Amino acid sequence: MPPLEIEVTRTLIVAGAIASRDYQDVHHDPELARRKGSPDIFMNILTTNGLVGRYITDHFGPHAVLRKVAVRLGAPNHPGDTMVLTGTVEDVSDGTATVRVVGANGIGRHVTATVTVTLPAGGAG
Repeated sequence: MPPLEIEVTRTLIVAGAIASRDYQDVHHDPELARRKGSPDIFMNILTTNGLVGRYITDHFGPHAVLRKVAVRLGAPNHPGDTMVLTGTVEDVSDGTATVRVVGANGIGRHVTATVTVTLPAGGAG
């Protein structure tokens, strides 16, 4: 699958946290995040999960249905990072694909995911 570059902005991090009702200070307050040992605020897992889902549906089209998304976080996404999502289709059978997705930034792998998706009739969009 072609890579997708996502610019990680402060607005993306805060908006994702608010949209998912994650009010942990490390996702919106730089000073409190620093006091807790982080160089800045960082993206929450629900925003990452949403971006992985977007990557899949951007590739397979709006009629693809996400059946399972299993994510594992690694290096944090901070404001100013660029996360590059890449994907490999590992299996396709009976109209369902299993895709391995990796999202990396400048310090390492931010996310590793396995996604099960039901494909629209006719395959990828």
